[in-house]
Amino acid sequence: MSNEDSLDHTPLKRVMGPKLLLLFIIGDILGTGIYALTGQVAAEVGGAAWAPFLVAFIVALLTAFSYLELVTKYPRAAGAALYVHKAFGVHFLTFIVCFTVMCSGLTSAATASRAFSANLFVAMGMDADPVLVTMGALGFMLLVMIVNFRGASESVKANVVLTLVELSGLLLVIVLGFYAMAGGQADFSRVVAFETPENKSVFLAVTSATALAFFAMVGFEDSVNMAEEVHEPHRIFPKVMLTGLGITAVIYVLVSICAVALIPVGELAASSTPLVLVVQRAAPDLPMGTIMPIISMFAVANSALINMMMASRLLYGMSRQGVLPKFLAAVHTRTRTPWSAILFTTALALGLILLVSASNSKAISALGGTTALLLLGVFAFVNVAVLVLRRDPVKHQHFRANTVLSCLGAAACLFLVTPLTGRDPIQYQVAGWLLALGVVMWGITLLVHRKPVPHLDPEHLGDE
Repeated sequence: MSNEDSLDHTPLKRVMGPKLLLLFIIGDILGTGIYALTGQVAAEVGGAAWAPFLVAFIVALLTAFSYLELVTKYPRAAGAALYVHKAFGVHFLTFIVCFTVMCSGLTSAATASRAFSANLFVAMGMDADPVLVTMGALGFMLLVMIVNFRGASESVKANVVLTLVELSGLLLVIVLGFYAMAGGQADFSRVVAFETPENKSVFLAVTSATALAFFAMVGFEDSVNMAEEVHEPHRIFPKVMLTGLGITAVIYVLVSICAVALIPVGELAASSTPLVLVVQRAAPDLPMGTIMPIISMFAVANSALINMMMASRLLYGMSRQGVLPKFLAAVHTRTRTPWSAILFTTALALGLILLVSASNSKAISALGGTTALLLLGVFAFVNVAVLVLRRDPVKHQHFRANTVLSCLGAAACLFLVTPLTGRDPIQYQVAGWLLALGVVMWGITLLVHRKPVPHLDPEHLGDE
């Protein structure tokens, strides 16, 4: 192991302790998934909507153990692409993993834009049709682009504020939900009732719902990008990441129980703002119809901006390293932002919104499911990479994942990627088109530069 991989060798200032890291992880996981997809999960399994969230948490937990070994072993701000690169050394595979992470940011931001638009119309007291919601989503994505152009940067303080806003909304659902249940408004028989679509068995319905619910659990993997800014990552990361995952899982289970106990599954599934419906039913005398949509808008807006910033910077970094066309590396002279990468990723996000909105699928469900599909594929590679990298010992102390858990994590992620889960085919179509675009762009770059296989170094994607 070289000295450059030691724990002390980092150009970044270590400013994050356990409390700030915990807030970062919770804030990154909370957001669009639970606010927008509770009804769609309930549509798959009925009142037992808490079960898919619990299964998704278990799968995320298995993968988190692998991430913990890798982030404490290689405390670098590069994530999955770095781990796959170190494990397999295949530059095209590294590129595909990196491009897949970028695509997951686009689909996640597109999901958030649809959720933002739906909540905006509810807050305005309008019963908007799908076309208006789509137009609102497109407008919001253009607004995100403008903010991205201006060079908005995420600070720890902003993350804390937005995390507290997201938490307040979910805690509001839980508190009002339990208050209403204590007052006799709930039907607890629905909470344990599995009501599956006619063409699905209980197993298929649960796996299909889990594949969707997993979107609500992603985000924990982003915290590895903060490794160089965390005090004693080998000591802090394990307990903080596992605590963050546990807290969000408890919140999700309680929220889903409140939702199905108070609202019939059919109503939940038909609503694009299911949690607004829950608080309105729990507290009809309070102005929840305006307050909750605004909280939801804050939660999903943060997700959209962070994901679009991540996607444009990854594309810019790949272009700088010569694995994507050079025009994507253009930087604006005044704002110093990667304007061409921002335009390109925004155009892709707008196309995703239009493509999925024009399909017969529920747009938020399809986009959220595609995000989970892409990241599950990446997680499968990470779970395998941790085992391969056991042959690469390091001198410093680090977390060690249980081999059986990493194997189970890889198997679970691979299974949830397959059509055996009953995924909506539109998710494979969207993911396939995005990845095919990446391969075509890689090929064009190769032909234009007339080089051998381009090399991608994940550790330097963000270098200026």
